[in-house]
Amino acid sequence: MQRYLRLLILIVVLVAVAIWVVLPNNPGIHVFGIDREIETRLGLDLVGGVQALLEADLPPGSTVDADSMSTARTIVENRVNGLGVNEAVVQLAGDRRILVELPGETDPEKALATIRQTGLLEFVDMSSLTTQEAAAFTGTVIQTDFGQTDESDASQEEQVFHTVMVGTALRNVSVTTDQLGGYQVAFELKSDDAQTFAEFTSQNIGSVLAIVLDKQVISAPRIDGAIPDGQGVISGNFTYESANELAVQLRYGSLPIPLKVVETRTVGPTLGQDSLRKSLIAGAVGFTIVVLFMTLYYRLPGLVANLAIIIYALFAFALFRYIPVTLTLPGIAGFLLSTGSALDANILIFERLKEELRAGRNLRQAMDLGWQRAWPSIRDSNIATIITSGILFWFGSTFGATIVKGFSLTLALGVAISLFTAIVVTRALLNLVLHYFQPENKTRWFGI
Repeated sequence: MQRYLRLLILIVVLVAVAIWVVLPNNPGIHVFGIDREIETRLGLDLVGGVQALLEADLPPGSTVDADSMSTARTIVENRVNGLGVNEAVVQLAGDRRILVELPGETDPEKALATIRQTGLLEFVDMSSLTTQEAAAFTGTVIQTDFGQTDESDASQEEQVFHTVMVGTALRNVSVTTDQLGGYQVAFELKSDDAQTFAEFTSQNIGSVLAIVLDKQVISAPRIDGAIPDGQGVISGNFTYESANELAVQLRYGSLPIPLKVVETRTVGPTLGQDSLRKSLIAGAVGFTIVVLFMTLYYRLPGLVANLAIIIYALFAFALFRYIPVTLTLPGIAGFLLSTGSALDANILIFERLKEELRAGRNLRQAMDLGWQRAWPSIRDSNIATIITSGILFWFGSTFGATIVKGFSLTLALGVAISLFTAIVVTRALLNLVLHYFQPENKTRWFGI
């Protein structure tokens, strides 16, 4: 019995942690170097947003390399996630298109402009200009010597600037703060390019090294000192948003093929919210009916099962928030369906328990034998469901069926948690209740 008391302590601790995680105004985890927000993420069908279809901007009939499209998809996904979009969905659609879903996006034009850029990133020498003159070029298009085959590529009247290096030289880019709390962009160069950068910065202290994306100047910082180790910072009058946007452009600034937006639409959340409300009402009605059935049919074990199901729902929602899992209508359906698996395990245990009691076993023997004989069915049915969920998730990832992915993910997580509640929570609670309560009237307390 000491074992079940220890399990009860573990359950109480886990319940307390889960309650803290599901608090609406959870502050997140910000200790021991961990900086993690805890929130409920909702999908495009619930909060609205933007859905766009990108296509390779190449001549008709030209062949698009599959590896290039896969790389472009990864870069687009990194750019969108870097912008802070809430769990964006980026997937291949055919051999030359990419589908992008941006849940909760309020500025679609800005996001689409960022993700479809070809992204030729250049570090350009503007030492011939003063700091004020170089700053005036910010936001304008300039001519550089990178990629030019001859002098005729540029207008005779237009100034051509020298490209020191391109974006492939960057190893890492991040947003940091200076000693005064101001935002800045830190970068690190690959070892092969660090020496070139060190020589240039040491010879051009006080000059301007512009950052140019697709021939447009996005920043014109001044070189304040030599950078011998390939690690430097770009400082300026940044807000977090502007610094993060610059870091995203630097980090993911090289698409292998150009992309164009062939279709875009804004999705309103009204229909999804209405469906969510009706789904929650249906779930609440179904849960109430199940609780009444379990209580009336199984009596005392039914009450224990109802408590275990509440704990299961608490654990599942806490895990969805912590991972976090983006909840869509199919995902919510998967979670509600997994609740049936949790109840199924309890019903199998209780039916075996009642059979043993009818055979004349005492409560302790009936509980142990009932669990042993129910466990193989519980194990096999839940493992089969998890395997099926894995196949559905693979299907959704391979063929772009994101609805199937959301459903399979929440179903698999819910079934895994239901296994834990059946193995640990239900068994521990029922053993403790039977030990301390010791009901003698089988007909009254067990319905037999």
